[in-house]
This record gives sequence, C-alpha cells and structure tokens, in this order.
Amino acid sequence: MADPKGFMKYDRKLSGYRDREERLRDYNDVVADPTPELLNEQAARCMDCGVPFCHSGCPLGNVIPEFNDAVYQEDFSTAYKILRSTNNFPEFTGRICPAPCEAACVLGINADPVTIEQIEKAISDYAYDNSLVVVKPPALRTGKKVAVIGSGPAGLTVADELNSKGHLVTVFEREDRIGGLLRYGIPDFKLEKSVVQRRVTIMEGEGITFKTNAYIGKDIPVSDLEKEFDAVVICAGSTKPRDLPIPGREAEGVHFAMDFLRPNNKRIAGDEIPDEEFTSAKDKHVVVIGGGDTGSDCVGTSNRHGAASITQLELLDKPPEGKNAETPWPNWPLILRTSSSHLEGAERKWSVLTKNFTTENGKITGLVLEDVSWSKDVNGKMSFVAKPNSERTLKCDLALLAIGFLHPEQDNVIAQFDLEVDGRGNIACDNYQTSKPKVFAAGDARRGQSLVVWAIAEGREAAQVVHEYIEQGNQTIAA
Repeated sequence: MADPKGFMKYDRKLSGYRDREERLRDYNDVVADPTPELLNEQAARCMDCGVPFCHSGCPLGNVIPEFNDAVYQEDFSTAYKILRSTNNFPEFTGRICPAPCEAACVLGINADPVTIEQIEKAISDYAYDNSLVVVKPPALRTGKKVAVIGSGPAGLTVADELNSKGHLVTVFEREDRIGGLLRYGIPDFKLEKSVVQRRVTIMEGEGITFKTNAYIGKDIPVSDLEKEFDAVVICAGSTKPRDLPIPGREAEGVHFAMDFLRPNNKRIAGDEIPDEEFTSAKDKHVVVIGGGDTGSDCVGTSNRHGAASITQLELLDKPPEGKNAETPWPNWPLILRTSSSHLEGAERKWSVLTKNFTTENGKITGLVLEDVSWSKDVNGKMSFVAKPNSERTLKCDLALLAIGFLHPEQDNVIAQFDLEVDGRGNIACDNYQTSKPKVFAAGDARRGQSLVVWAIAEGREAAQVVHEYIEQGNQTIAA
C-alpha cells in the first residue's frame, strides 16, 4: 500500500487544463502535465483495498492498486510493466477513457475517487520518454497468417496480441492512415496523432504489416483474404450514424458529426482538403444535436474554428451534479459531465426535442424546438411528452448530428462474407467467431457502439480465441 493515511491526507486533484485562450489557438492536448508532487499525492490516496472494485470497473481488469503503489514509490518502470500486462495501449486509455475504474473506486463511496486515468497517462508518457517502450518482435514465427480488417483500437489490439504469439498479421485500413477512430474520429486536442503514430511505428518494427487505402469488400474482394489467410478478424467499428429524419433534414448545412470532424483531422495532419469537402464553423451559429462525447468534440472543434455561437441540445433530462442516488456506487454514475470543450464556450440545453429544420433557398436557417418532460411508468420505461406552448425557433447556420451510431455498415465486408447479424445489425458471433468458421469479429462491429477501453478488451479476448483456432495442428518454426 502506498500511504496508509494518504486518502485522509490528500484530496482528489487533477492537473487541469491548459489556459483557455492558449488552447483555443491550437489543437494540442488540452490537459496540462501533472507535477511529480501531484502524482505522488494522488497515488498515495489509493487504499489498496482487500477487494479492489476498480478491477471490476475496468473492462481490461487493470491491476490498479499495484501500479499506484509503484508510482508512489517513484518506480515508473515497474508501474509500466504492471499496466502493460493488461492494457496494450495505456497511452490511449490514459487520454480518452471515461474511467469506469474511477466510478468503481471504493474511496468513491463517501469521498472522491483516485485519479486513476491521470496516473495511467503519466505512466505511459514516462515509459515513452525513457525508452521503456521498445520494439520486441516475437522470437518464433508460426507461419500462420491473419488478416485484420480495421485499424481502430480493437484491430490494433488483435494485431498486437496475435503478432506477439508469432503469427504473421496484416492490418487492412480503408483510410489513408492507420488508427481508425483514434486517427480520424477523435480530435487532436483530446488525442494528438503523434501518440497514435509512435505506437504504430513500434508495431511495424515488431513485424506487423499495415496496408492503407485498402477497403476490403470494395477495393479488395473478401475472397482474396479467404484464400490467403488462415483467419480473418473484422474490427471495422460501428460506423453507420443514427440519422434525424425530420422536415428540412436535406438542407445544406446539416451534417453528421463525423463528416465534420474527419476532414478537420485530415487538415491538421497536413492534407489539402478542398473547401467543398470541408465544413467550417467560422462565424456560424452552430447547433450540436446530441449530448455525448462526439457532441462535445464538435463543440471543441467549432470553438477552434471561431463559431459565432454554439448550442448543444440533449433530448434527455439534465443529470444531477455530483452523486446520483439512482446510480449508486459501484455503478456507472449518471451525472452531469462537463468537458474541456464545454468550458471553452457553449450553451447546453436539456429536455429539448428538435421538431424540424427551417430553411431558405435550400440552406438551413434554424431549428424548431420544443421542451419535453420525462416520466417513468411502473415497469421503469421512460417516455416523454411535449410541454405546451414551448415551441420556438433557434437560429442556426450549421447543425451537427451527434446522436450515436447504429451498427457496422452492412454492405461490402458483411455482405460479401454473407455473415449473420444480430437484432441490432451487429455481426453475430459465438465467442467472437462469426457464422463463417475462419472469420471472427471484435470491437464495435460485434458489440455495438462502445468505449475505446472495451474495444481493447474485446481485441485481447478475440485474439486468444483466434490463436486457439489457429493452433489446431499448428507447426512452430524459427523466426
């Protein structure tokens, strides 16, 4: 245990964000670096519980008390070994995970939980800065070949795990750079792309082959993969966005969130994006429909563009601040969350229904809104009704739909493999194996829209299943 009295001596404290005016002028990481003293104090707060609920809160089962103790002892090398034993990419989760481990922290019962995510990020950054992350190719090669479709967090994890077991892994990515959601879905101010690229470079050095601009099912038929590879793992994500089919939806100025965020990330990467393919929020009245993380990303990006105003709408009621009696520890708390993007400037509205878009000459001019009230029936089912005389029009030049994703795209890969899907449109699997024996699936394509940490967890589990499948009759040869 770090410090037996640490949880009584120190309050929870985060390093905070860089100055607002400074960070609005760039796309660098908004989070300020913690001082060694801060890390030591926060690690000291860990109680090394007899039953560490943080383990169950983390989909990866990270061994959290042990790496907290190592950080307190200033032994970051040991801390990284512990962290890396369960988490392939702590540099990602330390930046973009909502930290369900913290929600399950026992200290959170009557106080504030340990700053686990902040400590995790510091450990991974130390490891890179001090050359603890090095190329380690497998000593033996099995000669078996695996194709991974998609290079998001699930695909990268599958590739990392199977390569470490000696298999020859090729990752196919339809975009021009590796990373999937990490590369083009998450803004640089939350995850700088150099963080992604340095890991990809390590993986290339370990023998993984990455092929970009390789759209399986479109540029490359799935029959080629079936012939060449011993197993195929689909990690294509949940990329079919949920639409808002209301009057005026077809107007110019109404976009899906990813159609707004992706070109912005590409411009930051140095690509020349034609103006007709790039949506700018500069001097516009922006309305973001959807109150989740993607909506927050749209807010932060719009602020950096120089929007005239930003309003974020949420159909659900405003959650309570602080603790929520309806979602007690160790459940994931449904509480009000304010991101760095919100702090940079945005008006947030809850319990609001968007009825239709108003237009002029084919362009959006506003949104007709209506307040709603929610209620729960005897079975716990929630429903809403419109509040009388609450209809009004909100000025809008740019509307961004950030209301989630339905399932993976059904054409191309799924259609050509003729895979079964479940009731939600996700790839149906039995222990990660699809209806085609040599084809597997993991991540959002299998479980539906979820968290990066869940994608990594799925990738680890799926890789083990694929390995066991391949090992049937396998011969091990020297690398």
